[in-house]
Amino acid sequence: MALIDTRDLFKIYQVGDVEVRALNGVSVAIEKGEFVAVMGPSGSGKSTFMNILGCLDKPTRGTYILDGIDVTSTQLGKLAHVRNQKIGFVFQGFNLIKRTSALENVELPMIYNHTPAAQRHKKAMEALEAVGLAQRADHFPNQLSGGQQQRVAIARSLVCDAPIIFADEPTGNLDTKMSIEVMDLFTRLNKDLGKTIILITHEPDIAQYATRLIKFKDGQKISDEFQTPCATHAPVEEGL
Repeated sequence: MALIDTRDLFKIYQVGDVEVRALNGVSVAIEKGEFVAVMGPSGSGKSTFMNILGCLDKPTRGTYILDGIDVTSTQLGKLAHVRNQKIGFVFQGFNLIKRTSALENVELPMIYNHTPAAQRHKKAMEALEAVGLAQRADHFPNQLSGGQQQRVAIARSLVCDAPIIFADEPTGNLDTKMSIEVMDLFTRLNKDLGKTIILITHEPDIAQYATRLIKFKDGQKISDEFQTPCATHAPVEEGL
């Protein structure tokens, strides 16, 4: 059974008298351990698709099975629990709390899950070490570079041991060098830890890091192909 399985998904919005089909019959199956890039122009439906896969929204009709759970028949109030157990998120804007340290930012998901303080600290430090930032644990976001902030966000996505990481334009605010470093980190998380990575991007160079590329246009999946990933992998350094 696929880890992610969508069948004939539709998402329809009513804008005045106009019916807008953000998704129009999308079926996709993603196996555990895949690294998938999703591309498409603005308005193509890729972000709507991401929101549904991430349990942030529900389709108008169709079926979405996430690791054996029928998300489409699950009440919205219970989706938060499913989301916390199954998915880690990384966003373009980092979404770090400015007045808290890197360590405290990484601990946040575990606070929501009522994880004991000692366990929170241990797991957060392990996650920061995994992304090469253990020595920056007490630094605040404004004391970190953009690449370091994104690595803190990636560490935060790891601490609940979710099998899936959704990354929405994770390099959008980074320069080329930092983008390479961050994408190399996603590659290592996929290869070394077996994380399933779903990457939303509009940049072909970034999409090349994935082993599979899905393209959207006008709410539909127009192509779905496996590819040889980019071979450029820079070492993660403390000074990123």
